[in-house]
Amino acid sequence: MNNRRSTIDNQQSLLLENIGQLTTFNPESGKVETNSNTSLSIENGFIVERCSGGEVIDCGGSLVTPGFVDSHTHPVFLDGREEEFAMRLAGATYGEIAAKGGGINSSITGVRNAAKDELAVRVIKRMDRFLKLGTTTVEAKSGYGLDIESELKSLQVLHEVNQKHEIDIVPTFLGAHAFPPEFVQDHNGYVDLICNEMIPEVAKQGIAVFCDVFCEKGYFSVEQSGKILETAKEHGLTPRLHADEFEDSGAAELAAEVGAVSADHLMAVSNAGIQKMAENNVIAILLPGTTFFLGKNTYAPAKKLLENGINIVLATDFNPGSCHIQSMPFIISLACIKMGMTIKQVFASATYYAAKALNLEKDRGSIAIGCKADLIVWDIEKLMDIPYHVTDLPIKMVIKNGKPIDSMR
Repeated sequence: MNNRRSTIDNQQSLLLENIGQLTTFNPESGKVETNSNTSLSIENGFIVERCSGGEVIDCGGSLVTPGFVDSHTHPVFLDGREEEFAMRLAGATYGEIAAKGGGINSSITGVRNAAKDELAVRVIKRMDRFLKLGTTTVEAKSGYGLDIESELKSLQVLHEVNQKHEIDIVPTFLGAHAFPPEFVQDHNGYVDLICNEMIPEVAKQGIAVFCDVFCEKGYFSVEQSGKILETAKEHGLTPRLHADEFEDSGAAELAAEVGAVSADHLMAVSNAGIQKMAENNVIAILLPGTTFFLGKNTYAPAKKLLENGINIVLATDFNPGSCHIQSMPFIISLACIKMGMTIKQVFASATYYAAKALNLEKDRGSIAIGCKADLIVWDIEKLMDIPYHVTDLPIKMVIKNGKPIDSMR
């Protein structure tokens, strides 16, 4: 699929007619709502009450929804890690693979040695696939360079791809993804490097919006993570963190203490962590694809989080090692089947609340007058058909900024 420019770049108006069901989360009512047998007007990339002239698309009675917002991905890497997948199939755990030189650190050499343009080509192809699968906005992290030059290069790659690709990319600095080989015996030294040199340079570069930390046993402690995130805040970066993925480390409580917009993963989150998140309005970004891909059975406690009034977001966690999944529709299926969420809950989590986790909910993640025209025209009739199809992807067309990417005509 060629996404560089839409086939109707010069077209300012677009009218979607014969929509069977138009389904969106309505932030005013706090509910998922459906309008039947309706139409939708688009002008200059935004949804309007009525457009004049322009192209007309007959949706043929299909379902129309907002495009997905994927709020947790790791797309800046050179090559995949298929050999680790084979090792897991043979019984190796995530920790055992990391101890043998695999895991996050195994992607460092590729990113450090790759030219910026070479990385950009790989990232563009990944963004092509995201868009084809219905994701119209994606959060994207650095984190496979783990030195100043490579982290800045990774963020620059995201910036340049964002400038030329139809998809919207929200960059996150994740220098605290793991301890690189040169700091394996000096963890605090690497934390100092992040705080004293990396974060100031990232802020000066002006690309990253968020700062993330992998707070987990064997990676960054609560104390180290807190130091990094407080430093990030001082430099204008919004904190978020990988929290309590494999065991309860107190990371969810830290997310609340530092005012993080989100705590992500949470498969091992404690009751105390959930309470602190609820008290401080920390969004829970759940990544069931990672649990599935790693062959585990302990999914994040979605029902308990919802019962405590916490907003849940679903994301893919697309990365070269622990979750090579880009399909938000498949993540929706997993959340319904494995975490007991209702279709309306998962839909809101993959659209509106996902945009909220990126501070973008005012203009995307829902269908309303004034919102960006980021839409999916489905080859199905109703919302429940999305998780029901599981791996079949019944998409007729993706519309990004009011422009059809894949035409159904």
